[in-house]
Order: sequence, then structure tokens, then C-alpha cells
Amino acid sequence: MPNRRVSRRKLFLGIGGALVMILLAVGVVLYPKAKQQWSAPLGPGLDLPTQTQSEPSPTATAVALAVDTVQVPKTQTLNSTEAPPTQTFTPAPSPTATPQPLCGGPPVMTLLGVGADSGYDYRYGLADVIRIARVDFVTPKVTVLSMPRDLWVEIPDINQEHDIDHGKLNQAYFYGGPGMGYYDGPGAGPGLLARTLDLNFGLRVDHYGAVNMQTFVKIVDAVGGIDLYLPQDVDGRPVDDKTADMGYFTAGQHHFNGEEALRLARIRKKYNDFTRMDNQNMVLCALKDKVLTASVLPKIPKIVASFQDSVLTDLSPQQIGQMACLLPKIERQNLIFTSLPQDILEPARVYNPTIKNETFILDVDNQVVRDYVARFMAGDWPTEPKEPSCP
Repeated sequence: MPNRRVSRRKLFLGIGGALVMILLAVGVVLYPKAKQQWSAPLGPGLDLPTQTQSEPSPTATAVALAVDTVQVPKTQTLNSTEAPPTQTFTPAPSPTATPQPLCGGPPVMTLLGVGADSGYDYRYGLADVIRIARVDFVTPKVTVLSMPRDLWVEIPDINQEHDIDHGKLNQAYFYGGPGMGYYDGPGAGPGLLARTLDLNFGLRVDHYGAVNMQTFVKIVDAVGGIDLYLPQDVDGRPVDDKTADMGYFTAGQHHFNGEEALRLARIRKKYNDFTRMDNQNMVLCALKDKVLTASVLPKIPKIVASFQDSVLTDLSPQQIGQMACLLPKIERQNLIFTSLPQDILEPARVYNPTIKNETFILDVDNQVVRDYVARFMAGDWPTEPKEPSCP
């Protein structure tokens, strides 16, 4: 009997050892592949052209020249009977710990967010929503800049046979769509829009994410809808026979499903684009609040996975996970929505050769926008939330 027990024990140990060796072998083979997939972009990258190095500033040059021309006195030779001068040493200040980025992210990530007015795919459509998110993983803080879609801009890299070099900002995404045949560069619609922002305003993003209307509806429905308080009535009824009926939403508390949230976010005709951007910000805030509820937060990884093929992005699963990790750590006052000041934007009309007619635009001094963008990218503007922001 003891010999049988020993034999069985050896058999179990042998089988267990073999299983462990098999699991280790499988892990060695699969881990690099899984790690590679985890860090691989989910879509084509932007591949923005390398920025040229800026010339040294006059101040820096003057300082360098001054240092070069300073006359340093020669070292004095001491007699053997002279004592060396007393030297006082000031201890170097102890280094202070530099705060590290949270959730394994970079210190700062800049994202281009696009809401396309296409229905079911990303081959066509205008950029109905254009947002730039500066994600600070150290503070943590997220600042979102709304870019008006009617800005008249220079659009680079369009195929020469089309003879197009200017258009509205939202048309840059349209011309970059794979179904249009205007642009062969990297990143399709988001890629051409990113290049346009960089060329005109010096606004350079790291990554992008785009959703079409149907995907947005499904995302809102997937989290169970959103709860939103409207401070006043919002009228989206048609103004003519060419205007879609977006509905009429009374002031007060509402629970919106995906379709209702989309209609509210698109209302513009009786207002202006700034009112619509404010409404969109309220919808985004309400969606953020719903995502952070105890009932939804544990489901986020599954929801993200289910929409992986429905969202156009060059983020990797690892980067998406980093931002999902950061979201609950952001305090309300550190989620800031802003837009360009209305007083720097001038309503105007220009001839658009694409539609062979005049079109409404917002005219602006690009250098003024560049100054605001530079401050935004540096984290120096805005310093206070612009209303409406997340309550």
C-alpha cells in the first residue's frame, strides 16, 4: 500500500510538473504577442510631419554672447607662507521628488476628438464636433478646447487634381475620408484634420478618436442613458423645409437615451455654433458622470471592448486603459471645457469653389488663435472653467 501511495504521488507530481512546464512554455510564446497587441494602435497613426527646430530667441542669444565675453580673472599664485583663503561651502539643496504620472501614462497627452455626422461608417462625413483634450496625468487634469467648425482654413496635402487648398475646418475631415479620394496621406479624415490644425494654428495632437452618430447613440444606450438638467428650453424644431426636426426640450431634469442625447447635441439653427458646443459639453459631462457611477464603472472594460471596432482611433488598448484609470481620479474643478473667445471671431461669407457658391464662415486672425493654442498646450489657459462646465 505505501508503494502505491508513493507511485500515485509521483504520478500527480509528474503530471503537475508537466502542466506547469506547458503553461510556462505557452506563456513564453504568447506573452510577447499579447503584450504587442496590448500596446499596438487600434487604427492608423497620424504620422504628422516633423516640426522644424525654432531659431534661438534673441534673449537666449544675447545671454550666450555675454557669457562668452566675460573676462575670468587668472588664478593667483600663493607664497609658501600664505594660508589659502577660507572657502565657505553651501550644501546643495536636497532634490525634491518630482510627481510621477498616474496610471502609467505620459505626463501629458493631447487628443483630437471628432464627432462625425456620418451614419454608419467613417469613409464619409463632416466633422460635426471638433474637440482637443489636453490630458494631464500628473495633476491630474483634463482641459477640453472646442474648435469652431466654420473656421476658414488652409487645407494641406489634397491631391492636386482636385485644385482645393482652402475650406471650412470641418471639411478637412471630409476631404480626408477614404471614400472621397481627395487625400492619400496617413490617418484618413482625422489625419488631414490634424494636419490642418497644425498648419493653421500650431495645434499638434498626439492621438485621435472619432465616433459617428450611430456609435455615439449606442455608447449612451450602453451605459443606460444620461441624466441632464437643462437650465432653459432648447428648441430644435425645424426653421424651414430643409431643416431636420431635432425636437423641443423643456427646462428641467431629463433622462436621455442615446437618440435624444444626439438630437440635443446637434441643435443649432435657432442659436449659433457656440450654443451647440455648450449643449454638447453638457452632454459629455452627463456621460462622464454616468460612467463613474457604481453600477457602470465596473462594466467599462467590457463596454470599451464591445466598441473597439466601432470607434476610429490610433490609441492602443493600453492607452485607453490608462485614461479609464485616470478618469475617476479627476476632481470636478480639474475637468475644464473652454472655447475660443467669441469676440475674436468675425462672421463672414466667402466663395467656396467646392460648392460653387458663397458659404458662411468665421473669420479670425490665425496668429491670435495660435497664441491661445500655445497657452492651452502649455497648460496656462484657461485657468478657470468656462460655463457651462461640469457642475
